[in-house]
Amino acid sequence: MAMAEKFDSLEEHLEKFVENIRQLGIIVSDFQPSSQTGLNQKLNFMVTGLQDIDKCRQQLHDISVPLEVFEYIDQGRNPQLYTKECLERALAKNEQVKGKIDTMKDKQLTALILLNSTEQEPVKGCSSYVSS
Repeated sequence: MAMAEKFDSLEEHLEKFVENIRQLGIIVSDFQPSSQTGLNQKLNFMVTGLQDIDKCRQQLHDISVPLEVFEYIDQGRNPQLYTKECLERALAKNEQVKGKIDTMKDKQLTALILLNSTEQEPVKGCSSYVSS
């Protein structure tokens, strides 16, 4: 089963479970002794739904979700914003590192130009020390 199908299956089971809970709430809020059979049926559907969700959980055990995503959800924010903001931070860091690399290349070029513009004799004299 492909990863997308596993997520789709989990989503489907969660939606069914939420709908059963909604219906159970309606039955409980207006409970009549005659609705006991319907209540028992919905409770059994809840148990079955939880078992189905657990089966899906076992198929997705290797998925890890950053805790910050749950913080976004708890704050009522869209979890996809987490991905967007992570990408924006990575892009900003990339630009910062690129700037440092460009600065180092400029300094290296300046150092080479300065080195070539100085007298060649001291450099040739130093090379004898380096090679020995």
